[in-house]
Amino acid sequence: MAGETVITVVGNLTADPELRYTQNGLPVANFTIASTPRNFDRAANEWKDGEALFLRASVWREFAEHVAGSLTKGMRVMAQGRLRQRSYQDREGNQRTAIELEVDEIGPSLRYATAQVTRAASNGGGGGGGQSRPAQQQQVSEEPWSTPGSSTSADAWSTPGSFGDDTPF
Repeated sequence: MAGETVITVVGNLTADPELRYTQNGLPVANFTIASTPRNFDRAANEWKDGEALFLRASVWREFAEHVAGSLTKGMRVMAQGRLRQRSYQDREGNQRTAIELEVDEIGPSLRYATAQVTRAASNGGGGGGGQSRPAQQQQVSEEPWSTPGSSTSADAWSTPGSFGDDTPF
């Protein structure tokens, strides 16, 4: 949407994502990303950590269940989303403001790690509302966007320019 502040944050999860459900049964996962800048100090000839940014983040619906089932404390992640500001009253009655990241996309950083990706079965809602159902694991097929039950091939993603229809990128 126009006028929203979209950012990308790279950092480590400070704890496992906390999966909860609203009174209406809507899943939401909350977590914190710690992003610490590193700068090279030429005088000392060494890398030094800067001040860490701890950013609260949230994801909703089936996305929340995927995040909670896939990411764990300490994982280095890349998250992109929109900053949201909200005001609230603390227990002492003071007015507070919090800035949080409403995540649109998140995944593990592959800079220092590897990952095995398993596609979850779609609920047919195109990522929209509706009642969520548990994610089902599915093998990658010759055509990565095909329906469950089609032929599978482990190297479907590794053949450059081929997504099952021999059409180059």
